[in-house]
Amino acid sequence: MRHARPSAGPPLPPINPNGRITGAILIARRGGPSAQGNCPAMKSFASLICAMLAASLLAGCSSYRPTPAAFHEVLDKPYQLGAGDRVRVTVFEQEGLTNTYSVDQSGYIAFPLVGAIPARGHTAQQLEGEIAAKLRQGYLRDPDVSVEIDRYRPIFVMGEVGAGGQYSYVPGLTVQKAVAIAGGYTPRANQESVDITRDINGKVMTGRVRTSDPLLPGDTIYVRERLF
Repeated sequence: MRHARPSAGPPLPPINPNGRITGAILIARRGGPSAQGNCPAMKSFASLICAMLAASLLAGCSSYRPTPAAFHEVLDKPYQLGAGDRVRVTVFEQEGLTNTYSVDQSGYIAFPLVGAIPARGHTAQQLEGEIAAKLRQGYLRDPDVSVEIDRYRPIFVMGEVGAGGQYSYVPGLTVQKAVAIAGGYTPRANQESVDITRDINGKVMTGRVRTSDPLLPGDTIYVRERLF
């Protein structure tokens, strides 16, 4: 018994004696565009591919460059004062000079007798030397000065948290603890990493860090929204 051979496709259009094709050519391929348009599975697959491409583009646009080395190096250095910090200055046997002083937005403290003293970018020990040097200029013969931090400048938590805003800094504060203080994550939050904006030696930098990273006074933490 002979089996019928499968059709090789639609019949060719007629050819006239001069070798030219006459008539219109209509090609109807099995599974062509019209068939794909009516297939739910193909539609779902196409939608998935579009969604993946869109997410990839968004991730590329919102990504940051690698966190600068100075971003973490500053954590191992003595703390440098900044605007918003408050220090307690003790001058031995000088009750009129012993008091708490705030670092203003210009980075100075207003000290009795000597006026404005630069504090921004200085450690507490360096500020001791600055004050003592000023007092030696005709005020005290051999001043004994001690400086300690009375209150750190606040941090700011923003983005996908329950209650974003300004919060007090305490030594040992991490991203996780700061987020907990700010009401925790929202359901849409990316809980793997956050963006921190930090002032390092007068230069503002932004880096992406893990939630276990420690914070510094004045840091701004931004919790991003997850893509999926």
